[in-house]
Amino acid sequence: MLVLPLGLSLLLFAAGLVFRRRLLIGIGVLVLGMFSMPVVSASLIRAVEGWSERVPVQSLQSADAVVVLSGMVLQLDGAPLGEWGDAVDRFEGGIELFRTGKAPVIVFTSGLIPWQPDSVPEGELLAKRAMLLGVPEKAIQLTAIAGNTADEAEAAGKLLGVNRGVRKKIILVTSAFHMRRASMQFEKAGFQVERYPVDFQVGDKSDMTVLDFLPDAGALEMSSKALREMIGWAFYWAKG
Repeated sequence: MLVLPLGLSLLLFAAGLVFRRRLLIGIGVLVLGMFSMPVVSASLIRAVEGWSERVPVQSLQSADAVVVLSGMVLQLDGAPLGEWGDAVDRFEGGIELFRTGKAPVIVFTSGLIPWQPDSVPEGELLAKRAMLLGVPEKAIQLTAIAGNTADEAEAAGKLLGVNRGVRKKIILVTSAFHMRRASMQFEKAGFQVERYPVDFQVGDKSDMTVLDFLPDAGALEMSSKALREMIGWAFYWAKG
């Protein structure tokens, strides 16, 4: 958090006040303003997404399983199955792949944030939603509880038998900005991965306007999302 734009800017502001250095405050303003511009955030997120595009389902080869990563449901009182977040395309993409016969089973990872232990593992909610849409219960599998992407890959490997030396091919479904880091982890876990990125953050049809150069809170969030993925790449690279 301290090296992402907002945290870094606050650190620079604080250092400038403590040491009475206007230059540090100015750099903090520059960092915050630059990463708050849509033109910057769009470039960062496109780079993280790999400049890819939505792949037609028909172009994908069949696999042993469709694996859908967690991270799309907000749990709150009064909503037994939760409410959809921004990444609902992960669920819809997985259902579409299963319905078109790309794999005999669909796997939902049981994402659970460590500091929210009383929440329901997300995979359980997604499984119920899938059954409401007509997916047979026997075709749905859930991983063990996972707290991050590396845990999801390891749990899916145990569920599908990769850890027993069996080579499995999966179609991995996650947000486009998250796909590179996720596929790295699933390949490391022993899977043959075919990527199906969804939930793209920026389109490619809009013309640039003056608004693209004005600070925007949404753009700051998108810049942070892209930089967080880059930090993730560096972390996993450092781990080998």
